Amino acid sequence: MLEVGVQCALHSLIWDSMPLARSLSATSLSGLEEWDEEFDLEDAVLFEIAWEVANKVGGIYTVIQTKARLTSEEWGENYFLVGPYVESNVRTQVELIEPTNPTLKRTIDKMNSSGCKVYFGRWLIEGSPYVILIDVAFTAWSLDSWKSELWELCDIGVPWFDREANDAVLFGFLTAWLLGEYAAQCEEPPHIVAHFHEWLAGLGLVLCRHRQLPVATIFTTHATLLGRYLCAGNVDFYNKLSDFNVDKEAGDRQIYHRYCLERAAAHCAHVFTTVSQITAIEAEHLLKRKPDIVTPNGLNVKKFSAVHEFQNLHAQSKNRIQEFVRGHFYGHLDFNLDKCLFLFIAGRYEFSNKGADIFLEALARLNYLLRVNHSDVTVIAFFIMPARTNNFNVETLKGQAVRKQLWDTAQTVKERFGKKLYESLLVGQLPDVSKMLDKEDFTIMKRAIFATQRQCQPPICTHNMLEDSSDPILNCVRRIGLFNSSADRVKIIFHPEFLSSTSPLLPMDYEEFVRGCHLGVFPSYYEPWGYTPAECTVMGIPSISTNLSGFGCFMEEHIADPSAYGIYILDRRFRGVDESCNQLTSFLFQFCKQSRRQRIIQRNRTERLSELLDWRYLGKYYTSARHMALAKAFPDTYMYELHEPNSNSGFRYPRPASVPPSPALSRHSSPHHSEAEDNDDDERYDEDLEAEKDRVNIRQPYALPFKNKSSAAHGGNGNSNSVTSEKN
Repeated sequence: MLEVGVQCALHSLIWDSMPLARSLSATSLSGLEEWDEEFDLEDAVLFEIAWEVANKVGGIYTVIQTKARLTSEEWGENYFLVGPYVESNVRTQVELIEPTNPTLKRTIDKMNSSGCKVYFGRWLIEGSPYVILIDVAFTAWSLDSWKSELWELCDIGVPWFDREANDAVLFGFLTAWLLGEYAAQCEEPPHIVAHFHEWLAGLGLVLCRHRQLPVATIFTTHATLLGRYLCAGNVDFYNKLSDFNVDKEAGDRQIYHRYCLERAAAHCAHVFTTVSQITAIEAEHLLKRKPDIVTPNGLNVKKFSAVHEFQNLHAQSKNRIQEFVRGHFYGHLDFNLDKCLFLFIAGRYEFSNKGADIFLEALARLNYLLRVNHSDVTVIAFFIMPARTNNFNVETLKGQAVRKQLWDTAQTVKERFGKKLYESLLVGQLPDVSKMLDKEDFTIMKRAIFATQRQCQPPICTHNMLEDSSDPILNCVRRIGLFNSSADRVKIIFHPEFLSSTSPLLPMDYEEFVRGCHLGVFPSYYEPWGYTPAECTVMGIPSISTNLSGFGCFMEEHIADPSAYGIYILDRRFRGVDESCNQLTSFLFQFCKQSRRQRIIQRNRTERLSELLDWRYLGKYYTSARHMALAKAFPDTYMYELHEPNSNSGFRYPRPASVPPSPALSRHSSPHHSEAEDNDDDERYDEDLEAEKDRVNIRQPYALPFKNKSSAAHGGNGNSNSVTSEKN
């Protein structure tokens, strides 16, 4: 059926005036050559279409939300986001207004008078972009006729019971209607760019091509449908990538119709992009088209005016986590909190895909190493993964209540002690220490101590799980035997709920919690990009990622020695599970051996990498993709040329030249390092000097390799070494 469906879509939808000649893939900023002028986009309009516009469902929401400011600055009044109308979200996120663009106003009025409900407003996020929200449910009466049209056009049948696919059909036809109506309402031939994200929006792209609309189309897949389903089934995904019978695999998982929509959109688009090199390989095998350009995901980075400011935030947040730990481990607080390291893993509860399985195994091995080496370091590993629960665990809540009661008792005794001390000093006498605390004070303190006695071990899970006996994390904990006993140097806390500042248990939001931790651990097997390690980097927190994640591949490409900057890349591509687990254990053990000073230095280095993840850098990939699409769709007006990357130029951090961040991983940076240096105040390390060296070695994204075809001949390249990094 795929051969009929997709081939029909390809042969009938691709027409001569919009050629699909492939361009060279650009997977690094070194592939974007430097030009002397940029094209004026005043007569072009950009529509960015996604199911997650003003509608938080998953990670694509973060991509679009954080990128909106930069795109708005580039396109101004000619940038419109298109998404579904969800009343609960609109009420809190969108300010509904009248369209300011006369062409768009005529378009929306015409659609509303024809039986649609289309809303226009500003999304109340950074950049305040315009949004066009389409009420999909209001046009549900057209679903059957549109499904029939889809079958006649592409031989793709959508079953009645797949609600998500039904929404995709409605949304696709409505967005194609919107774009077609806008083109018809334009007084002059328009130059429209339509950027579609994921398969849920992909049908609109297919219809645009079939109807031969004057639209330059881009399709971005953030993760292939089939890839997600295959990895969830615990298959040897990457080694067998070229061997999968994609039709059979999609059919076996009852997602064949979704897969056809996704593959048709990928093939019909003028420009096909994905978020990482590893996903590009996946898309080439599963969707049968090589992406034209890789568009990594970024963040809006806010730099602090002084280096020590984010370190202060780390200390404040760490103190709040320590307070929670004091309550959670009451009665068994036999470890030094000042020598306690907080590790965490967070994200969707995909036990194997997210690497929770290998992390737990590595923690068991780390526990053994710390015990046999008589280490005084204690590791507390947090698992922040939402699962089905009843409510908070009573024992966990009791721990926080006991901690608060102890604090209140200490404050009471302190006030009584202070009053007696004050009265003694008033009469000019030194206090008699033996009389400062009376029997009542000792009674209060003894009662408080007795209240901290505990007959059971501190709980692993903070909530009552609905499926305790079959939960993968809890079953793995039972197997490896890490039960938070006094002898264990590694403790585990499973928090099966997203963090919230209003929680009675751990009242911290996610960002504050991450800032307070020492290391994020994300040993994912399937991770097309990976926002969690990226967020750690921006906040100056070291992290462990893998070479099977988009983030890990990106960092390996752009940093000469990632581990020196607190970005540990675990090899899960060329090693077996046991070898990868040993490598992860080694990373964790070396991190535990760092001195406090070394961790501070490493956090400073990690935070400096945030410039690599800023949309002001990574947004150039998206800009290049749009310009490539315009050149393919309107070859008489626009011209685009993509050159092979120059191996002598690049966008790469060098190895740091000063003190190593760990005792073992950077011996090449400082061969004469010794333990005595940890306490040496004259250690050769200058934070400002090293930061300045890094800023010189990082190259800002180049000017756009794009211009009007009718303009003058290409100018010469500018000086590529004169660029300094920009900070927000």
